[in-house]
Amino acid sequence: MPSAEYILVNEGENEATATALPFVVGLYFGFRSFIIILSVHVLDTDPRTGTALNVACDFLLLLVTAFATMGEASIHPGRMRQLSCVRWAFVFISVSGLSLLWSGTISLSTSIAYWCAMASDIAIVVMLLRARPVSNVCRWLMEGYVWGACAIAMIAWIMPAQSDLRLGDEELLGANQIGYVCGFAFFFALYLIREQKRRLIAPAALLAITMLRSLSKTTIVAFVVSQGFLLASDRTISRKTKWLAVLAATGVVAALWGLLSSYFEIYTSSGSQAESLTGRIGIWAYMLAEALQSPWIGHGFDSVWKVVPPFGPDQFEAAHAHNELLQQFYAYGLVGVGMFAGVYFSLLRSIRRLAKGSLRSFLFAFLLFVVVRGFADTERFDLSLPMWALVLISVLIDSQPSRQAPLAVSPVVLEPSSGA
Repeated sequence: MPSAEYILVNEGENEATATALPFVVGLYFGFRSFIIILSVHVLDTDPRTGTALNVACDFLLLLVTAFATMGEASIHPGRMRQLSCVRWAFVFISVSGLSLLWSGTISLSTSIAYWCAMASDIAIVVMLLRARPVSNVCRWLMEGYVWGACAIAMIAWIMPAQSDLRLGDEELLGANQIGYVCGFAFFFALYLIREQKRRLIAPAALLAITMLRSLSKTTIVAFVVSQGFLLASDRTISRKTKWLAVLAATGVVAALWGLLSSYFEIYTSSGSQAESLTGRIGIWAYMLAEALQSPWIGHGFDSVWKVVPPFGPDQFEAAHAHNELLQQFYAYGLVGVGMFAGVYFSLLRSIRRLAKGSLRSFLFAFLLFVVVRGFADTERFDLSLPMWALVLISVLIDSQPSRQAPLAVSPVVLEPSSGA
């Protein structure tokens, strides 16, 4: 019979592992877009080596998570499969993988590795949610993501600015990516602050300021729209807090006004035509015309980068269609349009089923942030709301009180062992 001391030590180790693994996963998810820059500028490698390192980290985390969660079950396996958002996530990953059979990608082996990394993200989150309490996984994964994004923010401030004054590296990591990671992480920090994690107020402020400093116009517009909606709709936020938020935002804009004015002058006079609104209209027109050549199943996964010819006198190489719906139509045809609608409408329905309160308003604002950003920007492989985040948020919503009765799922009954 084990001693009481051994049992306490063992339980403490299990709790530490349950906390550390989601945190590390979130930390990696939040920071990984900077790995390629560190690989090139610190380790003096070529960009392909940095990309390979990123994919290798994904696979290593998948292996560690599978080993750490083996045999554990906090959620009944059938429960997660009944959630419509989770089903749509698996539809998306399945269709994108199947499209590799006809994809016009520049390198099939590289695209397969990218797809496997995207699938690994979903598998990691599913395994964590299945084996650990939902609240713990969400809390520590989100907090890890926040600190990973804060690391990006601090490094971005140290790096030399681009020629147009924006943050980032002109070849390896654009300002739009930095701005969106910071904005996405800000919402995670806001959720945790709602849960009385007050220590994240300073990181949230850093993320918001860095997002504005990135000068990513699409992300800033999406952020302003979503935060305006949240302040107007969430009645749990006091009037004093709302005024403080408005005054703080006004102060930050005033402090950066000189930079904003200089950037606006560069943008309107000598900025890259392909990255301006008129340039994006040209990209949209080209992508739509190409999408109509294969309207049913599209051109396949990773069929834009180095495949679509450069745009404008600056020879801008697009990695995606700069519009989320158009990107899905180009990549997967009408099937992609259906998946786009299925993902976001299923999430919208899930949020609407929540009881009225601050969480419902917060998730509506989060969804609004993602959707508005998708009008003029998106991701190369995934949706603006990554599939791993869709699964995480879906299970989090399912764990909350709702206006409707919960799904009827048989509970897991743990039988005592014969030696008990």
